[in-house]
Amino acid sequence: MAIGFGSDVQGGTGLLDRELEELLKDEQLEDGDHERFSHYVPKDKIVESAVTGKPVRALCGKKWTPNRDPEKFPVCPDCKKIYEKMRK
Repeated sequence: MAIGFGSDVQGGTGLLDRELEELLKDEQLEDGDHERFSHYVPKDKIVESAVTGKPVRALCGKKWTPNRDPEKFPVCPDCKKIYEKMRK
């Protein structure tokens, strides 16, 4: 579950399928509370993940591939604290 922030959407990131597979092969996705919380992630990263399947990293450091509705889960307390500091 990912909650987008930021409004700057960069252009397409066109990765070849084999490059993406190599990248993901070496990535260690974290288990843990990402199934229990919605996390803050830059909007452009959510869009990129939706197109390429590339994992995202939340403000709190969690790394995963979003695939669930963030509206159904409470916001990660660590992400929320970091986001509030960023807004000031």
